[in-house]
Amino acid sequence: MKMIKILLSLLLLAVLGGAAFVWSGVYPMGADVPHSPLVFSLMETMRQHSIALRAKDIQVPPLDDPKLIADGAEHYSAMCTGCHLAPGVTESELRPGLYPQPPDLTKPIQASPAEKFWAIKHGIKMSAMPAWGTTHDDQAIWSMVAFLQRLPGMTPEQYKTLSGGGEAKGEHHHHGDADHGHDEHRGASETPDAAGHDESGHEHHEHGAAAETEHHHETAADTEPTISMEGLKPGAVPAAEAIARAFQSALQTGDREKVLALLAPGATISENGKTQSRDEYAGEHLGEDIAFLNSAQVTLVSLGSMPTGETVMVGSESQITTRGKPSVIRSREMLTLKRDGDAWQIQSVRWESGTGPKQ
Repeated sequence: MKMIKILLSLLLLAVLGGAAFVWSGVYPMGADVPHSPLVFSLMETMRQHSIALRAKDIQVPPLDDPKLIADGAEHYSAMCTGCHLAPGVTESELRPGLYPQPPDLTKPIQASPAEKFWAIKHGIKMSAMPAWGTTHDDQAIWSMVAFLQRLPGMTPEQYKTLSGGGEAKGEHHHHGDADHGHDEHRGASETPDAAGHDESGHEHHEHGAAAETEHHHETAADTEPTISMEGLKPGAVPAAEAIARAFQSALQTGDREKVLALLAPGATISENGKTQSRDEYAGEHLGEDIAFLNSAQVTLVSLGSMPTGETVMVGSESQITTRGKPSVIRSREMLTLKRDGDAWQIQSVRWESGTGPKQ
């Protein structure tokens, strides 16, 4: 009985001592004063086990979709680099003042994809990590996880290509986009009359059955391209580059079956700020692209490739000279390819174009 009283007394003293310590305010809460090693170790252990417990039942979706990875790169660039850095970014204005120090995600970390998803979605108490799930859906968060799986070891050029590609910010029209003609670019004072003339007296031609001869390839004039070619090197992945050339040749020669054979079943095709599935592209713009390129002269200016983990990016720039109303178009193409057994398939296609000086 005496021993029990002693233990209860000691417990009471511990509780009172702990309360006095908390209320005294003597513990330094400034972010510029680190925790003691014991406190830091306890907090880290609790954090790791807490996240692991809550992430163990999360079902991880496929994370190798190139478009998902590219979307994640754009989110990461906009939301995460100030704390977690990026290839070629070794410091930020915000990061030195944070405690605990956020992990440098350009280096491998001990966390599963499910744990990364949970941490991004729910955030972490008593750190600068916000709960992005309050403003972003699960698809966006999984895209960041997909990107993080490939971030360690990525070169600055590879990172810039992924995070800076995105969709064109202007009204870029690529191959055969007959659904978007002059109407998108006219002001209210340029509405054509029944004879096809606007108020300034200029004649406007409608896109339609004669698209192959009157396809004007409307673009945002003299805009800088948003598809970056940095990091791409000619001959870096010859097999992937050969597929890119075959894809371009099939479009230019009108070989519809070969174009579709080179596109993976889940491939995406992006042009004019709009993304289509392979089947949608086959049923809509593929025929228009073939018709347009059949009426134009295409000159390949540059082509290069770059491995990015399990995929390869192949980018090219071409000069397209149209007939009918002669004009010169600068066109950029970025393909993401992945090996399927002994063959390569195109996982995604991005196109953009801008006007160039007539030569």
